[in-house]
Amino acid sequence: MTSHTSSPDRIEIRGLRLVGTHGVLVEEKERAQPFEVDLDLVADLTAAGRSDQLLDTVDYGAVVARVAELVAGGPSHELLESLARQLGQEVLALDGRIEQVVVTLRKLRPPLPADLASVGVRVTSVR
Repeated sequence: MTSHTSSPDRIEIRGLRLVGTHGVLVEEKERAQPFEVDLDLVADLTAAGRSDQLLDTVDYGAVVARVAELVAGGPSHELLESLARQLGQEVLALDGRIEQVVVTLRKLRPPLPADLASVGVRVTSVR
C-alpha cells in the first residue's frame, strides 16, 4: 500500500472565497476577480482524534492563510491549472503529515459570453 492511500481520513476546507489577478486576458491581470477554493487534505487523524490536541493534527488555519496569500497576493498565473498545482505543492510543504491534497479552484466570474456560475479545475498533489 502506498502512503497516499494509507489514510481515509481527511480535512475538508470548503468555499474559501478570495480575489486575485489570474488569467490569460489583460483585464484579468489588471482587475482582481473572485475565486473559490475547496481543499481535501488526506492525513492520518487518529492521534488528534484520541488526544484532542491541535499539535496532533494539521492546522487548517495555516493552510487557509497560505492559500489566501498565494491566490490574493502571490505571482499571477495565466491558467487555473498552474495556480491549483502551486497551491497543492505549497499545502503539502506546510505539514509532512499531509499525504495528499485535492485542490478545487473555481473562477466565479469567467470572462465568457455565457451565463454560468463558474469554471474550474480539480488537481491532486501527492507527497
